[in-house]
Amino acid sequence: MRRLLAILLPGLLLLTACGGPAEPEPTSQSAGETAKFDSLKLTDNGDKKAPGVEFTKPLEVAEPTVKVITEGTGERMKANQIANISVLALNGTDGSTLEDTFPNEPEPLELNEELKTGSELIYNAFVGAKVGSSLALAVPGQAAAAGAEAQPTQLLVIKVLSATDVTPPLEKPEGETVTPPAGLPTVTEKDGKPEINVEGVAAPTALVSQDLIKGNGAVVKETDTLTVNYVGVTLVGGTKFDSSFDRGEPASFPLTGVIKGWTQGLAGKTVGSRVLLVIPKDLAYGDAGQGEAKGDLVFVVDILGAK
Repeated sequence: MRRLLAILLPGLLLLTACGGPAEPEPTSQSAGETAKFDSLKLTDNGDKKAPGVEFTKPLEVAEPTVKVITEGTGERMKANQIANISVLALNGTDGSTLEDTFPNEPEPLELNEELKTGSELIYNAFVGAKVGSSLALAVPGQAAAAGAEAQPTQLLVIKVLSATDVTPPLEKPEGETVTPPAGLPTVTEKDGKPEINVEGVAAPTALVSQDLIKGNGAVVKETDTLTVNYVGVTLVGGTKFDSSFDRGEPASFPLTGVIKGWTQGLAGKTVGSRVLLVIPKDLAYGDAGQGEAKGDLVFVVDILGAK
């Protein structure tokens, strides 16, 4: 989930303020609160423009409340699919817009166990809903706390634009073998793990991102979360400082949350690829380093999945 969902939904779904439970014990809502939520009406403006929203203000709810406002005509969504959604977030007190993702690319929301654990209410609202539906989620406001202002009830209007099946990560690279140019670190394989030889390799003047296997899968975007296997060594001395191969399981991470050499070097590659990265220190951890990862670094990265 990208920026809006990363900021809003985890807090709204988990409601962990003051160390509270993932979802509070149900409390009764007044008839007035229910009527205000039920008064919500939408005017559809297409997929790229937020709908018009009318509701009786101020909107207040005692507990998270969700409902389908308009039902779509597509297939019903299933567990473990990705719901591709647009979100309009409104202040429940005055109806002002807090965030609007409708003009942007859809936000992916995985209908998985993590979501179900965070909020079974939200999970159940999406699973079984039809593609094209618009849902409303009202989340209680929070009283002022030390160092924080009071927060009004928030109203999220969510339109489901499409649903896609989750493709499980590959177990190993799949694609066409590529012969790299001379002068780069050499990569061999032993017991199913790549080994990197840096002997005689000159310090890089720019980032090197070289396919060793050109995968046949989707093109990696900078906003993706990747599942990879990797090994990293220092260019000087060839000291191995990290390896998911040695740990026996792939790693997953957002491509925006790693060193610049990885972000720049893996964006534009394809799922199924094995990529050799030779990263100048200014695109890694610098001279100071992070643990043994100091100076110019070399990685072999198997891109097993992207979402």
